[in-house]
Amino acid sequence: MTASDPRDPHDPHPERPGVRGYGIPETEDGLLPWAWAREHLERAITYWVSTTRPDGRPHSVPTWGVWLDDRLWFEGGLGTRRARNLAANPHAVATVHVDADTALIVEGVVDLRGDPDPALAARLVEGFGKYRETRWAYVADPANWRSGSGGGLWALRPTVVLGWSRFPEDATRWRLSR
Repeated sequence: MTASDPRDPHDPHPERPGVRGYGIPETEDGLLPWAWAREHLERAITYWVSTTRPDGRPHSVPTWGVWLDDRLWFEGGLGTRRARNLAANPHAVATVHVDADTALIVEGVVDLRGDPDPALAARLVEGFGKYRETRWAYVADPANWRSGSGGGLWALRPTVVLGWSRFPEDATRWRLSR
């Protein structure tokens, strides 16, 4: 990393998506830094989580969540279509709408993560604090995540993230192996 390169060496390396025919540059000029993606993922209010039903049909639902430790954490009932889909196939896609020109697409694997340790639970409650200022005045309760509560807490571990704000000039892909 040089003084002119704002990337953190621990962040995923940006590269171009492997798509031909859309005018995506072949150079690294204009690639977005991981900090750009992280900022938009942290600030998002609604995340669209898409899963696959056991018969192969898609399912997509908006949800609230927290981007923390390069994971998307979200809640929900264990009997929901989303939860049943994830039990059968843990692969999912989450998208964030920022504006008409900006896209973020997170592909990865989801784990049910009930009963987080108290330190993580406190950080998640703090992250869900962004919903206190909504008309619903929502306050997360770790009791809802405990086994036997009927609710759940999931973590989407990204494998690939795609993003852009001026397509095709800054179309960027990050591969994560965490």
